[in-house]
Amino acid sequence: MSTTTPHWADAKPWHTNIALALLGAALFWFSGQYVRESHAFWIGFSGTSSSMAVLYLASCFLVLTQPADRWTMRILWTVAIACNLVTIFAPPFSSTDIYRYVWDGIVQHAGINPYRYLPADHALANLQKNYSDIYENINRKEYARTIYPPAAQWVDYLITAVSPTVTCFKFFMVLFEGLTCWALIRLLTALGRPREQVLLFAWCPLLTWEFGGGGHLDAIAITFIALALLYRFRDSRVLTGVFLGLAVITKIYPLVLFPALYRKGDWKMPAAMTATIAAGYACYSSAGMLIFSFFNGYAKEEGLDTGTRYFLLELAQKTAGFHWLSNGIFLALCALIFAGISLWAFSISLERGGAFLRPAFALAFALMILFSPHYGWYIAWLIPFFCLIPNLPLATYLMAFFYGYTTWWADPGPKMFYLNKWLYGVTLMAVLLHLAWNALKPFRPALFARPAFPASKEINV
Repeated sequence: MSTTTPHWADAKPWHTNIALALLGAALFWFSGQYVRESHAFWIGFSGTSSSMAVLYLASCFLVLTQPADRWTMRILWTVAIACNLVTIFAPPFSSTDIYRYVWDGIVQHAGINPYRYLPADHALANLQKNYSDIYENINRKEYARTIYPPAAQWVDYLITAVSPTVTCFKFFMVLFEGLTCWALIRLLTALGRPREQVLLFAWCPLLTWEFGGGGHLDAIAITFIALALLYRFRDSRVLTGVFLGLAVITKIYPLVLFPALYRKGDWKMPAAMTATIAAGYACYSSAGMLIFSFFNGYAKEEGLDTGTRYFLLELAQKTAGFHWLSNGIFLALCALIFAGISLWAFSISLERGGAFLRPAFALAFALMILFSPHYGWYIAWLIPFFCLIPNLPLATYLMAFFYGYTTWWADPGPKMFYLNKWLYGVTLMAVLLHLAWNALKPFRPALFARPAFPASKEINV
């Protein structure tokens, strides 16, 4: 009889399933707690978010290191659906942006270009009266025309054709999450990774809060990004361009991915992307430059024009003695960083397989680090990259952000500056640990020596 001590990686699939079921049940409970906290304080949003972050990271570790079977996916889908259902039927709490989405759809069904009028304009008096439950909750309705690009407007129109309600809109955002999962599973399978790794996206509590709870349009952009990545892997150049173009005319920021998705010498992808963007804006061209009328106002509100939005610039000016560093110089340095990553992307653009995912991830992560967003839904598009390329720095950034921005430190001004110092500090520590872990690969202890599933096509980061 063998007396060998069982290795931790020798677990059976049913062990994995029991552990995931318990973790999933806890995630479901805390998803409900998120809704309950909006009515009465118990452990607070920060207590809820920190608990969900720990449960989520434990689930990620399990699915990345332990064996799975057909029941694993059933547990995965059950928990993902259940967590979102809890939040879909609750009123949005952290943001009222969803009321603008629904309003834009209502305006279009009245035969009016959504960019033409302010929501508070007298020309829309009948709509204001008939849909008062939506209208009264719109933010900036007295001074801001809609800022959301054409593809977002198409989706607004289609969803409100079903039902012009917040609940219906959130339901469709969760459906977009499901479509993203489909694309990620196809890509994971093509990369030789276990399909169960989609849990890293499907169970992310930030998505539950921001899409199931807040109904943010970023869910649509993320779907188009995932499809663009999938068809770039399949070398379908026209579809890559179409889906990247759709992502751009949903939330604009995915344009930064172009250098990574472009294949040297190819004209079809850029042409398809450009045609998609042009067609989108052509649909609403009757509003003229009103389409872009709130861009300047948004830049002022967010501090993009003065540089107060950029944490790294503020940090350099306040603590490193670079008082002379201007917004223009900072943006020029950012441009150099993006240029460097883009050159790397172009240099490997002809490589087959998933090589393009590394510069795509680098471009997306660099954009978030350099421009320091302070809304959870802005960083949600990083989660597909975490699913495809799991790594400690991104896990740390995502969950530290998710937790930090539910604390009392998440107020613009000095508090947020110190919050960002902590966020960027722990992310830097994670980067250093990640580099050290990779450097010490030959000397890692036996505890981590054996993966639970066969070696597959790795994407190094």
